[in-house]
Amino acid sequence: MTLLKVGVGLAEKGLFSEGEIGDTTLAQTGRRTTRLDMPPFTITKENGRREWRQMLLAIEQRIILSDKHPGMLADDLSDYLFARSTGHIGSLMTLINRGCQRAIRSGTERLDRDLLDRVRNDEASEAARRELETALERGKLISRPGANRRKAA
Repeated sequence: MTLLKVGVGLAEKGLFSEGEIGDTTLAQTGRRTTRLDMPPFTITKENGRREWRQMLLAIEQRIILSDKHPGMLADDLSDYLFARSTGHIGSLMTLINRGCQRAIRSGTERLDRDLLDRVRNDEASEAARRELETALERGKLISRPGANRRKAA
């Protein structure tokens, strides 16, 4: 059996210890589940930038828009998408999914900054967006790996 539980602070809320049970030897959930963390992507080191790029390339392959092109996300929108998602996969996927819906409804059939600027993302990402955009614009942060920096739009 597979159980998938997504959330924040699950251990602190007692998910793995059966809540209020004092004797953890009786807790079955903690012995039958494996906790997997999903930290946000980081771009402070080259390895993190490569991971970010690989993830964007993988998402690109799965986008079904008639005017998409190779590098649409990973080259043209890398910095922008990092700033808009703060490196969190859930925020990134929300933005891309909403962007694709808008691209289809509007007939543009591609993702670009102009279209995505009209898409609201989750509150946490929107609150942190300006600071990340400023750091990326000033070169204090770089989202693309070294070999792919010259391709920036």
